[in-house]
Formats: sequence, C-alpha cells, structure tokens
Amino acid sequence: MATTTMVVSPLASQPAPKNKRRLFAEARQNSLQKLSVIFDHGHKNGNGGETTWCFSQVKGTLEDDVTEADLISCVEFNHDGELLATGDKGGRVVIFQRDPASKQCVPKKGEYNVYSTFQSHEPEFDYLKSLEIEEKINKIRWLKRKNQAHFLLSTNDKTIKLWKVSERDKRVTGYNTREEGGRPRDPARVTSLRVPTVRPADLMVEASPRRIFANAHTYHINSISLNSDQETYLSADDLRINLWHLEITDQSFNIVDIKPANMEELTEVITAAEFHPSECNLFVYSSSKGTIRLCDMRAAALCDRHAKLFEEPEDPHARSFFSEIISSISDVKLSNSGRYMMSRDYLGLKVWDLRMETKPVETYPVHEYLRSKLCSLYENDCIFDKFECCWSGDDQRLMTGSYNGFFRIFERGGAGAGGAGGAGGARRGELTLEASRDAAARPRQPLRARRVAATAKRKKDEISVDCLDFNKKILHTAWHPHESIIAVAATNNLFIFQDKF
Repeated sequence: MATTTMVVSPLASQPAPKNKRRLFAEARQNSLQKLSVIFDHGHKNGNGGETTWCFSQVKGTLEDDVTEADLISCVEFNHDGELLATGDKGGRVVIFQRDPASKQCVPKKGEYNVYSTFQSHEPEFDYLKSLEIEEKINKIRWLKRKNQAHFLLSTNDKTIKLWKVSERDKRVTGYNTREEGGRPRDPARVTSLRVPTVRPADLMVEASPRRIFANAHTYHINSISLNSDQETYLSADDLRINLWHLEITDQSFNIVDIKPANMEELTEVITAAEFHPSECNLFVYSSSKGTIRLCDMRAAALCDRHAKLFEEPEDPHARSFFSEIISSISDVKLSNSGRYMMSRDYLGLKVWDLRMETKPVETYPVHEYLRSKLCSLYENDCIFDKFECCWSGDDQRLMTGSYNGFFRIFERGGAGAGGAGGAGGARRGELTLEASRDAAARPRQPLRARRVAATAKRKKDEISVDCLDFNKKILHTAWHPHESIIAVAATNNLFIFQDKF
C-alpha cells in the first residue's frame, strides 16, 4: 500500500521575523487610519474622491415676505423616489417629479420639477364645538404603485383623504351624440354612425379624491401610517389610534385608547404612531412621557396592553423643571429593515433595537448646546417645537432638523453615537449643514459644515449660540429611498441636496 509523505518546509515552523511582524502591524494600522478618514465625512470612490453634500435645487420664492399659508408642513418621497410631495399650511399639496435627464447624467443629479398642484383640504368650522378646523396638511403618505396612477393619503386635523394622481395624454374625438366642443347634438341630425377615435393630446396631470375618511377623531390627527399589506392604515390623534381599510370610509376600528374616565387624571398624550415596515400586525406609538410602546394586533382587538415598552431610565441628578417637556417624543420612525427604531425628542435622537427595551443602543445629541437656553426657549414657546427625523435608504445615516436653518446628519457607528455631546463642535460621523440662500447662491458647490459655540469663546468659523435665529427652524426632512438625495423644508422653501463626488 503506497503511503504519502508530507514534506514540511523548515521555514513554516519558524516564527516570522520581528521586522515582518512590525510591517504587518504598521500596514494594518495604516488601513484602519484610512478607514477612519473615509467615514469621517462620507464614503470614497475608487478614484479617491470624497462624497460631499451639495446644493441641487430650491423650490419656492426666496423673498422675505412669506405668508402663513405658504409654510411647508410636511415632506415625503414616494417608494421609488421618483416623486416628492409637500403639503403646506394653506391645505395645498405640491408634487415634484424627478427630471428624467438628471438621472442619465454622470454623476446623477437630484433635480425635480413641478408635476402637479392641487388643493387637498379647505378650512372648515365645527358648529357643534364652535371650533375652526385648519386646512393645514399634517401628514402625507404614499401608497405603493400598482398601476399607471399614483395614490397618496393626506390629512389635516380631522379628515383624511385618498388621492389619485393620474396622467392623461390622449383625447377621444368623433362622438355621435355630442359636438367636438362637448355640447349635446340633436338626435334628429344624426344620419350616420361614427366610430370615435383616440388622438394624442397635451399631457395633463389630474388629482382626484377617491376616498374621504372623516368623523372618526375627536382630537387633532398627528400621524397616519400605511400597513405593509397596502390595504389598511392607522391614524392617530392625542388619545386614540384608529385602524382603517382603504376601501371603507364610514367605519374604523379603535385599536388604542388612552383616554381616562376622568380627564383630570390624564398624564400623557400620543405624539406619533407608525406601522412596522414588514410585519403587518405590529405598530409602535410614542408618548409625551418619552416612552414608546410596541403593540401586536394579534393579541387583542384593543391594544390597551403593549407587547414591549421602550423607556430610558431618567437620571435623577439631571432632572429639572423642563425635563418632562424636553423628553416628549416628537417623532418615531422604524428603520427600513424593521430591526431598529429611531425617536426624536427636543434635544436629541435615540436609536432603539426592537429586541432590547431597557435603553437605546445609540444616542445622538442634536443641539445639546441649547440646554442652557431652555428658560428662554420656554418663554418663546420654541421648546414645544416638533422636529421630525428620517432614515437613509440603507439605514446607515440619520437626519433631523434644528434652528438657524441647520439640519444634522449622523452616520451610525460614528463618534457621535452614544456621546453626551456638549458644544456644537462636529465629531467624526456627524455633520451640521445649513439650508439657506447662501447655499442657493453656490449651486453644485460643497456645503460648508457649520459649528455652534456653546460658550463665549468661539473659533473663527463658529457661530455663537446667542446668535441663532429660532424663527428659521427645520422641522420637516425626507431622504430618498435609494440614493443620497435629501429634501429639507425651510419655512416656505424646499431645499434639495445631493451627494456628489
């Protein structure tokens, strides 16, 4: 029987020389340093170019004289990012469509043109309660596209509407019973039958209300969220959450009710609610107490008992008069993967793992430098501002707004995660950018990172916290679902930024 003898090289059993091990260690250290540089402000391409945020477009007039009705109240991309919708305090919805030519450019451009504008809601008056109902659009949510038309939900304080947005580029001519102008034709004059023909016509975009869901909320609606089944959705007000079917307008199911028998015992209100992106039986809602509840509709028809409660223990040494106000959650968003959840309170962002309720896995200070200004912010009511937040398409970056036209972008895993954050100095993995006229005056130029000095001593490129303009607040932002294109609402203007190598 033949045997095989394995010959071992005498070099294989000897340890590598010290100088080789040192070279390997240095090479590894250099690689880690390069990675840290890459993640400092973005990603690098193969040519070594760095991705930076650049101004792309601004929609709306840049004049100082702005009417209340023109202020943007919500922003939302559709599921493929081809359409971008905004709602304003005047009850109007403006839809922008991505320019097809901008997608063919190298690199791609995030340019959008006006596609359709329509009046979604009108001001109303509740005579039973002697209450005015504003036309302001609180939320817009897109349905996934199933045919040539687009569908979206829009809501004000009381009424939700389902809109169909469709194109018409053909017209029918040659009717037998009416003239070309549309007037009825005298039947006595019809001597022969004609076959109507379809001819090309100028493109016309029509928006028509398909369903109106009303009379189900006693308090102001603050959230609507579509279910992953694309058949049902929820709507939430201060004390109740209702479940609707898109085909049924006169009936909804109450799935959460936190209204106490005695209103004097009321301790919290619902601030936001959202369905899980893939599990149709799960939804979350946040409260003014800083808690988030995860509910499972399979457990009971009325989800008065939550499946999970997400709450961070309060530090007793940090408690103050403003603690309850600044801990109130203004927005909650589940990640696209469905594993994580982001909540926004007044001073920061928190990322939660749905499998861990005890504390957030990541914390990002947004404007911690305002902690010393809470008294004056309480006096001018800014402390009650409701900032929204959003995920990037790959769940690796977060965005939310601040004051002075500033908005923050955080890269997950950066040095800002979990930090307490004192001054406004930028740390690795986070950016403070500004949506302003200066950015519009420098098209396609990289945006300059802004910094806020919390103390009297400030550097040359920093702005003092005492000089911030609290009227220029960024409350509403949206991130393209697949690309690094962001939309930022600043008063009556919609700024669009994109990353560019």
